[in-house]
Amino acid sequence: MPTELLFRQDAYLRETPATVEAVNERGGIILDRTNFYATGGGQPGDAGHLRRADGSEITIATTIYDPEDKSRVIHVPAEGQALPAPGEAVTVVLDWERRFKRMRVHTALHLLSVVLTFPVTGGSIGEGDGRLDFDIPEGGLDKAEISEKLNALVARNADVTERWITDEELDANPGLVKTPSAIPPCSPGAAPMCATPPRSARSRSPISRRRASRTGASGSRSPENTKADAQRTRLWPVKTSSFRPNGWLSA
Repeated sequence: MPTELLFRQDAYLRETPATVEAVNERGGIILDRTNFYATGGGQPGDAGHLRRADGSEITIATTIYDPEDKSRVIHVPAEGQALPAPGEAVTVVLDWERRFKRMRVHTALHLLSVVLTFPVTGGSIGEGDGRLDFDIPEGGLDKAEISEKLNALVARNADVTERWITDEELDANPGLVKTPSAIPPCSPGAAPMCATPPRSARSRSPISRRRASRTGASGSRSPENTKADAQRTRLWPVKTSSFRPNGWLSA
């Protein structure tokens, strides 16, 4: 059966009860439901632990999609862990500090794609920082100007909203996919769309749902580095949390 992806309804859900459905031949644990995001869309999988009924914990090093059935999520335990039995009840607990850093960066990259209105050719999210690749025929980016515009969006501390659209709507509007190489997994027949300020076509794109609920949670951002060649410019936002508006959610 498909794993129920609880982060799609609530990205701030830190723990949840679940039942072990299976343990594969490599020790990967498949649950009936999870709040862990699996590796995909340029984002690393979540980590944390499974708490058993006796209070012992199984450390989860990362989370991936089952290569044989993409509708199922595999929780990969760290080496040397005792494995649960199918049917066992556990509590799935996120490494929240790590998750929230990624949510902040994810939201910041969406804002960056609004500030820089160029095609996005790639990107990734790491531990507290991230990268977007833009297709810019000619370089000459003004980092000070980018920082000013980006931090103005952060300072608004506006809601980051979403809605689901059908596959047909997405097919009819291919421009909504800003990063074709990093499309997040979607439900059969539907895809979640993120909308950041300003409310325009440029500010909407498919999203994995692992993002902050307000722009202010991104923290103050500025381009750390740019590298340009004839075809592409890469820009990294730096990790910083100096800006904390009202409503900023601490980790």
